[in-house]
Amino acid sequence: MTLDAEACYRALSAKDSRFDGLFFVGVQTTGIYCRCVCSAKTPQRKNCRFFSNAAAAEHAGFRPCLLCRPELAPGRARVDAVGRLASIAVRRIEDGALTDTSLADFAAELGVTDRHLRRAVVEHYGVSPLELLQTQRLLVAKRLLMDTGLPIGEVALASGFSSVRRFNALFQERYRLSPSQIRKSKKRPGETVILEIGYRAPYDWESIIRFLGARRIEGVESVRDGRYLRAVHPGGWIAVSPKPGRNALRVEVSAGLTKTIPQILRRVRRLFDTSSEPEAISEVLGDLAAGHPGLRVPGAFDGFEACVRAIVGQQISVAGARTIVGRIARRFGTPVETPFEDLTHAFPGPEAIAQASVEDIASVGIVSKRSKALIAIAQAVVERRLRLVPGADVDATIAQLCEFDGIGPWTAQYIAMRALAYPDAFPHSDLGILKALGTKNPAEALAIAERWRPWRAYAALHLWRSLS
Repeated sequence: MTLDAEACYRALSAKDSRFDGLFFVGVQTTGIYCRCVCSAKTPQRKNCRFFSNAAAAEHAGFRPCLLCRPELAPGRARVDAVGRLASIAVRRIEDGALTDTSLADFAAELGVTDRHLRRAVVEHYGVSPLELLQTQRLLVAKRLLMDTGLPIGEVALASGFSSVRRFNALFQERYRLSPSQIRKSKKRPGETVILEIGYRAPYDWESIIRFLGARRIEGVESVRDGRYLRAVHPGGWIAVSPKPGRNALRVEVSAGLTKTIPQILRRVRRLFDTSSEPEAISEVLGDLAAGHPGLRVPGAFDGFEACVRAIVGQQISVAGARTIVGRIARRFGTPVETPFEDLTHAFPGPEAIAQASVEDIASVGIVSKRSKALIAIAQAVVERRLRLVPGADVDATIAQLCEFDGIGPWTAQYIAMRALAYPDAFPHSDLGILKALGTKNPAEALAIAERWRPWRAYAALHLWRSLS
């Protein structure tokens, strides 16, 4: 991927947070690579090399800065900046796709050979899929070493390494430090862990917390004092809030979940849309986004959960849907002990719903037709015929969803917006969107929205917000 070196250096000199995570700078005199917001003295232009991703910087022999910590940089959200296949593959790799799947099987899921996938990723990112995965694992390990008290062996396993020996050797080779040398955390087992997730400002926290609060699942989620809290399987809880003085979210994780921190951080990033690029979005949306440029599209902590919400929410109020989804959580979810009286259950996975009968589902207040749809979708997810994750083939998934009895274009687009984190999803038949656009014709709404591609999901949020 070609970068404009002069533009990158200007952003580096200004420590411009709008470009944080969109490129990294390798400093040839130190052998270290940094984020553009690093507080260290700006290096001379002649000593700088610029890379589109951390893996490319490490492939070139640079090691991550211990000051600005590249592993904390926001992710990438652009949908048209690189080849579609490479973009989808990298998004899926960052989301853990290769954790328990071979490259050949992963490529087959994307409809290509592993050779073709490797060539596409190398062409656009300068490194292979496995090099991207390796860098991601090392950066996750670095974060766990610096922010948690997990033993080094558990850090290796939590980061995706099957061998502690391999982890130690690769860490030393890549970073010229041993894992024990980089360890900073003084936390002891049993303590909660405080982490952070970076984003590009501005970030409209009040809007996203209001959205999530109105739709919170009783027993699973809570919003109090400006914080989002959630019960998480197996046996723990998280709390998310803005980090004062930083372009970052503060994530508190209970002790029982420390071994699953990498997965939790990925899910929190999805839910709070921390990879968004407000400047690029505002340029396209224009006046529509002028008043609230930091508005984010709420994603999903779990794609199947978002799908259940969308199906239950058809043709009933937000409050009514929240009540029914809460009943589903209590009836089929897993009890979780937390210090919060309103967090009692983790939301059920697709396995629990797939095994239920239509009568079981209907008992919580869902009509038979939708009960059947929920069971059919749960079975498809369990059997891996349906993938409700960011990076899934959007067009194919929307078409697949619409084949289920009781699911139409609105529901499929809403699921794409939240579960697939698709920034161009647009539920054009939504009554609120039609009202905001001043039309009763869904086809006309779709035509109006063409000017907002590829960020129509953000346009939808702005249109809904204009009605409040």
